[in-house]
Amino acid sequence: MKILIDGDGSPVKQEAISVAMLYDIPVVIVTSIAHYTSQPDNPLVTIHYVEKGPDSADYEIFKLTNKGDVVITQDYGLASLLLNKAYVIHHNGKEYHKNSIDTLLTQRFLSQKERLKGHHTKGPRQFTQKDRDYFTNQLNQLIECILLTNKQ
Repeated sequence: MKILIDGDGSPVKQEAISVAMLYDIPVVIVTSIAHYTSQPDNPLVTIHYVEKGPDSADYEIFKLTNKGDVVITQDYGLASLLLNKAYVIHHNGKEYHKNSIDTLLTQRFLSQKERLKGHHTKGPRQFTQKDRDYFTNQLNQLIECILLTNKQ
């Protein structure tokens, strides 16, 4: 198992790395070359750079993901592609599920239509420490559940 992070917009990279270190799980952060930073001084963490372009990171994450991996993304489209082979969690701590992904994709589509009409849709609220703590707790619970299931 590894944790893959859709790194361009993720506000929980450090939290995910902290949880991964508790379980000695490798972390792969996939991000655009436009967000280049030095390699972290942590043997469990790898930054995988992709070219700039729409969905470049998504395609790379899909290629790198194996059955049983955990992926952190806010991209509903990517989440829908990964649900058959990975556990997928949003940075707000909510796990994506097959029975709810269609609703999320429909909401995204309707919001895009409204924006094209010139209507402004509500953006995300500020990400707080409470949100970070909730995500950390949810990721920890998810990994515990996966490890318990794999032992059986």
